[in-house]
Amino acid sequence: MNMNYWNENIDKVEEILDTDIKNGLNAEKIKEKREKNGFNELEAKKKQSIFIKFLNQFKDFMIIVLIIAAIVSGYIGIKEGEGLTDTIIIMIVVIVNAIIGVAQENKAEKSLEALQKMSAHVTKVLREGNIQIIPARELVPGDIVVLDTGDYVPADLRLIEVANLKIQESALTR
Repeated sequence: MNMNYWNENIDKVEEILDTDIKNGLNAEKIKEKREKNGFNELEAKKKQSIFIKFLNQFKDFMIIVLIIAAIVSGYIGIKEGEGLTDTIIIMIVVIVNAIIGVAQENKAEKSLEALQKMSAHVTKVLREGNIQIIPARELVPGDIVVLDTGDYVPADLRLIEVANLKIQESALTR
């Protein structure tokens, strides 16, 4: 279910998420929601080797067109006696493009890993009428999260009450 909780009335969100704003979730609901939704963590894919990533760069349609152009240019260059200069230049561009693509993909993977490490923090939640400190990965939909100055936002949240809210987003733009 994809819902815009930020755009809904708090009472409606409370009803949809089957929670209690004053007391939070109880142990039974937490267990039920955890079984249904799993842990609050980003899923990691199996990593590919650099060689496979490099080969995958050649699947793009434009790269295939450039390789065909290099082959045709080489054939014509040999037939006309002009040499392979154009073919070599095109292939160098294709290979440099593949190297840059692999480098960017590796950088994106490292950013994802950094986000995962960042989300390994603890958070304060209201459960069974008491504020508890739990690992952020143990949050479930409907948990009432208590944020104080300097806290990390551990998940997508629907704000219920705020005072002088300021958010530092620089960690997401590195």
